[in-house]
Amino acid sequence: MNPIQQFCEWLTTTWLGMQISENYFPLVESIHVIGLAGVFGSIAIVDMRLLGLANKKLPITYLSNQVLPWTWRSFFVAALTGTLMFIGNASTYYDNTPFRIKILLLILVGINMAVFQFGTFRNVSAWDTGKPAPGARFAGAMSLILWTGIVGFGRWIGFV
Repeated sequence: MNPIQQFCEWLTTTWLGMQISENYFPLVESIHVIGLAGVFGSIAIVDMRLLGLANKKLPITYLSNQVLPWTWRSFFVAALTGTLMFIGNASTYYDNTPFRIKILLLILVGINMAVFQFGTFRNVSAWDTGKPAPGARFAGAMSLILWTGIVGFGRWIGFV
């Protein structure tokens, strides 16, 4: 057994891990799904605008300022509950392929967001009220694809 597996075994057998897996997993999972729905829904609003498919009359900066605080709150809830679910089942999740793919997709969506935020979005004044720049459209499309994958693989975790 490698050190990561040993850590996962230990994590699952801690008091918190046992409490979650034996008593609170359905509650934590339900809150996780609600948080994830908030993340996906709010991000989809911005991504659809970046793709030029919705809210075309609203400046992207306005829409982002209105929606992204909800995204971050929802992400915090989803990340916290996701971490708790992992603690309760770490030894099972370690070998779970959909879990590993979901984590990889979360990393990729973070990279996509960082590239957009620190690259494409710096020139937002040039395309804020008009047709989004190609980089913005690409970021919006990638975001929707990646988040759809995160939701799908997250759902699949329990069936493997």
